[in-house]
Amino acid sequence: MTPEEMEAIHARAMTVPSPWSVETILEFVAGPGGFVVANEKGFALGRVIIDEAELLTLAVDPDAQRKGIGGWCLHAFESEAGRRGARRAFLEVAATNQAARTLYAKAGWREDGVRRGYYHAKPAPIDAITMSKALQSG
Repeated sequence: MTPEEMEAIHARAMTVPSPWSVETILEFVAGPGGFVVANEKGFALGRVIIDEAELLTLAVDPDAQRKGIGGWCLHAFESEAGRRGARRAFLEVAATNQAARTLYAKAGWREDGVRRGYYHAKPAPIDAITMSKALQSG
């Protein structure tokens, strides 16, 4: 999947946080520990620093949602992060994104806390839920 295709899917799938540009996607992929896992309808972008992974974003084309693609992206992210030596993974998700929170919970992620007003949205900021999961390394 090209960065342009990722940008298009992200723009169709996201309202909070704001959709990412090609430049933002390329910056994260090229940054320390950055990686992407993707198929034709969705992707997950993450990074591994030493033994911790962060899921930066996961997006699925809205026309392909509820077909297992989000679960595939999440599993592929976890597998790649573990392969890169991560023992634990972290993410933030909008408190209002119940579908994503359910996906993560079903995959064994646990809610750790809340970052009040983390996402700048109109008419009011939206809290972020922080989540984590232990990973299998190797």
